[in-house]
Amino acid sequence: MLRTTESTTRSAAAERMRLHRERRRLGLRCLMIELRETEIDALVRRGLLKWETRNNPGVVKQALYVFLEHTLGVMS
Repeated sequence: MLRTTESTTRSAAAERMRLHRERRRLGLRCLMIELRETEIDALVRRGLLKWETRNNPGVVKQALYVFLEHTLGVMS
């Protein structure tokens, strides 16, 4: 009998819920936020973001993470 792995038998909805629960266990929350252009410009001025990558959502997200960590400190 051929056994499939758990990840191949899990539905997309079940996988989203698993990831949601894992984030909650780690104390993380998934939020969608809107940033003003001026806020993105501020990340560039602070040296956390390069001007040429200001339209890349993933890079902006990482710059925002760095800003929050510097501003709020590591929270446990």
